[in-house]
Amino acid sequence: MNLHSLKPAKGATHKEKRIGRGEASGKGGTSTKGNKGGQSRAGYKSKKAHEGGQMPIQRRIPKRGFTNINRVEYKVINLGQIEHYAEKYGITEFSLQNLYVNGLISQNDNVKILGNGELKGKFTFKVNAVSDKAKAAIEAAGGTVEIVK
Repeated sequence: MNLHSLKPAKGATHKEKRIGRGEASGKGGTSTKGNKGGQSRAGYKSKKAHEGGQMPIQRRIPKRGFTNINRVEYKVINLGQIEHYAEKYGITEFSLQNLYVNGLISQNDNVKILGNGELKGKFTFKVNAVSDKAKAAIEAAGGTVEIVK
């Protein structure tokens, strides 16, 4: 075997399809694109939801409900999670800054403390909202709550 005698395996190479090179090539005239219409033109691009004339799905299905533009989304922390976070991150003051630095919330998140679970330690909270049950439990444990806007 010599380098000059090497050839690709049988069937590994294909003859190039020469489009638009006259009628004798068998691919002349319309260049395998059919007759007329957008798809035969250069630069054709189908729209994302185009269904070929059929009524698109986003127009067949009715609209339901609405989005309330005044809704305020809160990142929720339950009293049951407080002990765990205090132990893991060494936090005694649960402020927005402390929670952000420790990766528990994002920069612009609003935080609400809810009363699910028990609170044993004495903690300070500076958050956006607190439920009545949570506030009572925090104050009963000797902690303080401050609402920040």
